[in-house]
Amino acid sequence: MTTRTAWRGKRVLITGGLGFIGSNLAHRLVGLGADVALVDSLHPECGGNWANLAGIRPRVRAETFDLAEMEKLAWMVAGRDAIFNLAGNVSHIDSMRAPLDDERANVTAHIALLETVRAINPAAKIVYAGTRQVYGKPQYLPVDEKHPAHPTDVNGAHKLAAEHLHLVYARAHGLHATILRLTNTYGPRMLMRHNRQGFIAWFVRQALDGETIKLFGGGGQTRDLDYVDDVVNAFLLAAAGEQTSGEVYNLGGGEPVTLKAIAQLLCELCPQAKLRSVPFPAEKKAIDIGDYRADASKFRAATGWRAKTPLRTGLERMVAYYTKHKADYWGECEQ
Repeated sequence: MTTRTAWRGKRVLITGGLGFIGSNLAHRLVGLGADVALVDSLHPECGGNWANLAGIRPRVRAETFDLAEMEKLAWMVAGRDAIFNLAGNVSHIDSMRAPLDDERANVTAHIALLETVRAINPAAKIVYAGTRQVYGKPQYLPVDEKHPAHPTDVNGAHKLAAEHLHLVYARAHGLHATILRLTNTYGPRMLMRHNRQGFIAWFVRQALDGETIKLFGGGGQTRDLDYVDDVVNAFLLAAAGEQTSGEVYNLGGGEPVTLKAIAQLLCELCPQAKLRSVPFPAEKKAIDIGDYRADASKFRAATGWRAKTPLRTGLERMVAYYTKHKADYWGECEQ
């Protein structure tokens, strides 16, 4: 399903479809001629935003409810060729403050989806958006899929549980599930209202607003980043064939870069921005993983995928997008 014609007429469901990656995936699939349905809880602290569907809203069916409301799922799951499961909370800080809310979003909701698929449409291909956070603090770099899973926060623990649930349903019930463990993904349509869902969006907001980008502990931590278009490519490849079913794959694997270098690049793109090193807040320091770089060779060997977008190019696109659409994303500033 990697050619322009392969998705034409395919019936696709995207959970978390009004969020960052889900909406970018929806735009791509609509362009490829797929029949796209979306579901999103529109939780006020998460990234769902109707503005993310600008240009395609009349061409998709979008419903707003919580996946844990299992009785509403049946008609959306029925007859779907592929289900891209991107629903859930991604804030590590919020998961520590409200662990039961995180459990409902990242565990209970996925049991409801998997049970519905098992009962109604077991032939559907499912691709679940996991996270590098399941590994915790790396014991070695780059991190491959054999690395022990020791999450440092509640969100990572719940995401790991959801991974295992998808794999259990694959083994026990024959579902066709694939796990993609995402690294830091960035690009247009990210949540920009607060700084609890990743540092990149907040850095971009501060840069565009001419504020001071605060680097915790000096910003020497390294990360590998994936531009959202490359991640969308990965989801489509993961759904393309049976060779990926029942498998867990890392994304990422690009050249690691420090947070300070990312902030400095944004200051080049937004000369009004400034930098300052600040002490690590205690609640963030407690769950920080230090340096991270993924080994994505397993997924590359299976599908040929590789992240192709240079960091500067991706950040330029992101800055241009939010410069044009700032009113749709800024809202009231929350921290």
